[in-house]
Amino acid sequence: MQFTRRSLLGVTAAAGVTGLATGCEPERRDAAGEVTATGAPAFDPASWESVQAQFALDRSRAHLATFVFAAHPAPVRAAVAAYRDGLDRDALGYLGTNEEQLDKGVLTAAAGHLDTRPDQIALTDSTTMGLGLLYTAVRLGPGEEVLTTEHDFYATHESLRLRAERDGVTVRRVRLYLDPAVTTVDEIVGNLAAAVTSRTRVVALTWVHSSTGVKLPVRQLAEAVRARSPQALVCVDGVHGFGAEAVTPAQLGCDVLVSGCHKWLLGPRGTGLVWGSALAWDRMTPVIPSFDRRSIGAWLYGGAGGRSTPGGPAHTPGGYHSFEHRWALAAAFEFHRRIGPERVAARTRELADRLKDGLAGIRGIRMVTPRSAELSAGIVCCDVTDVPVGEAVGRLAAAGVIASSTPYNPSYLRFGATIANSEAEVDAALRAVRGLV
Repeated sequence: MQFTRRSLLGVTAAAGVTGLATGCEPERRDAAGEVTATGAPAFDPASWESVQAQFALDRSRAHLATFVFAAHPAPVRAAVAAYRDGLDRDALGYLGTNEEQLDKGVLTAAAGHLDTRPDQIALTDSTTMGLGLLYTAVRLGPGEEVLTTEHDFYATHESLRLRAERDGVTVRRVRLYLDPAVTTVDEIVGNLAAAVTSRTRVVALTWVHSSTGVKLPVRQLAEAVRARSPQALVCVDGVHGFGAEAVTPAQLGCDVLVSGCHKWLLGPRGTGLVWGSALAWDRMTPVIPSFDRRSIGAWLYGGAGGRSTPGGPAHTPGGYHSFEHRWALAAAFEFHRRIGPERVAARTRELADRLKDGLAGIRGIRMVTPRSAELSAGIVCCDVTDVPVGEAVGRLAAAGVIASSTPYNPSYLRFGATIANSEAEVDAALRAVRGLV
């Protein structure tokens, strides 16, 4: 017998209460049937001006930090509002009636974006949650070790430190490059390969470094790792490539891809996912109980049915969530699908190149991010001579440009133009930077 949260809680659907037919229908749908917020202009995915108009950003400022924490486009805002209203009218009834269908919709949309199966995806609330689950879940035997890099973010380093403290696992770090602005594929691959040993079972990498903007050649790295340690899992924090690059896990060649969905995907805040290959999921033990029907059914009848729950559902934390945001994730994937992931990636590169070319021509600016698209994505980092990064961010904000600083030591001035941005906003940022030096 199959069980869901609805059957477990004894929820019975009221007549006529199904999906968005609860009276929560968004106020308008466009010609393609996509939900849009009241007052939002019609969406033409072929027009970048129309894409930009779907965001309710204050256009008196140039927002070049939306990749840090996304503004929602109109279809996502409308979906969040619809699901929120349904839950507010009858939280238990709406959840019981709609959860299974809407969760399935999210997983189907995510699988389409990643070109994979839905059961290979676990849903989370953030990249940090996904990394914590991953590095706690992966099984390691005596003498087996984890290799990561000096360039990874706190969330990876701290997840691994906690694992080492708890279980005595050996964690080593390697420096992949000395100067990010002039690094090469050969330098990066050579340094990682030299650090892999026969004891390496997990290699923890970040696709695009939020510290420097360097984009790793993940596929070449994965091949180098497997040549030296065939049993090693290549695990990738992919948040600053996910939604900015039109690349799937299979094309990356990794075993696990962890990402939040509220950065370059511009999806609902507080959403994320973990994709794992069948091999990777088989080498992990879930950390938080899943509410998948197979796991609940096994608990009810004391059997071992939960062991047959596929990797993605088995590793999706159960409990109650911010469901209106999770379910609206399908609208974010649909927004990107209608524009076209390849067009999104090309637009991101175009705006990043405009930023890099402009910054490189300003005296007193030292570029940190590589100029080559092979080793960079949407993040653009630079250093301003004789101006502390915090002061630079503040002065830019006063000039109407929202930038960010990298949360590392050393810290750099950081920009990122998403599909919510225009060429004019990039040019405004360049003018403001000229005023710093």
